[in-house]
Amino acid sequence: MSDKVLPNDQVDSDDGCVLPPPPMPPDELARYNVESDPDSEQDIASYVESQAHDEHVQHVEKIKTSIVLGEKYDMWDVTTDKSRWWVITNMTNLYSKDHFPTLDYTLSFHVGLMARVRSNAARRSNELSPFVEVFRRQEQAHARLDEGVEGEEFQTVGMLLRESLLSLVGAVRRRVDLPAETERPQDANFIGWSALLIDHLCPGSSNQRVRRYMKAAAEGSWQLVSWLTHAQNATKASACVAAEACETLASQFIDLIEGESVDAIERCPVCNSRKLRTHFDPAIQPDGDYYVTCGSCGSSMHPNARDGEPLS
Repeated sequence: MSDKVLPNDQVDSDDGCVLPPPPMPPDELARYNVESDPDSEQDIASYVESQAHDEHVQHVEKIKTSIVLGEKYDMWDVTTDKSRWWVITNMTNLYSKDHFPTLDYTLSFHVGLMARVRSNAARRSNELSPFVEVFRRQEQAHARLDEGVEGEEFQTVGMLLRESLLSLVGAVRRRVDLPAETERPQDANFIGWSALLIDHLCPGSSNQRVRRYMKAAAEGSWQLVSWLTHAQNATKASACVAAEACETLASQFIDLIEGESVDAIERCPVCNSRKLRTHFDPAIQPDGDYYVTCGSCGSSMHPNARDGEPLS
């Protein structure tokens, strides 16, 4: 045994080698992260826990950002109570470090995978979202579409797409504060509800062209899926067009909802920066909602934030 004196956290083994100290507990690592971004870290933690249902996130750390072929990818190191993950954005996906030990290899795999996903109907990733029911209906429609051969199978695709559009206006109207005196259509009146919501989300003369386009797209998509539902001689091509139309319309409504959150706060009230970001917190009552943070100073407009301080 060596006679040298070692620090308390190191042990001299029998063969004379100095053993390193045990790794720092994951829940202690956050204390030493000098560039913490609590809201973005919470987004990543919520995503991991939504995918790895029996795991609890203990530490989240952004490693770096890379731009590949014009696309921006944020890379995160996530430790849970059971395993460790890489999480890469755009679109967000997670990879076990047991199978993807190096970050560069994981990024290369992710870029290739996302290229294939985008080329396959440009489907949105299944991230935590208030529109999860819409995405679920769309995924069901795509599953039937991929396997469909007969006309009645494509009619079923139309039924599922119709339900996805009704779910879409339901999710949007829960996030729009309409005046109390507003006359509301019946729940199943998609065209009436979409027109009302578009008027609210795209007000004023400056949004006239956007308003006109969105109303035409909403009405056209609804009429197309309604026809598909009853078309005994429907083809796979027509079902594909309907599915893509519904996905595009959902994406545009989501863009309007997220944009409304940012537009309501044009500048950060603390540092006056325009570098605002939108997040979603499922814990905001009644069923989750978006909130804004500042990318420059870190101020948070979350309803639980105290005087704009970032959430801990």
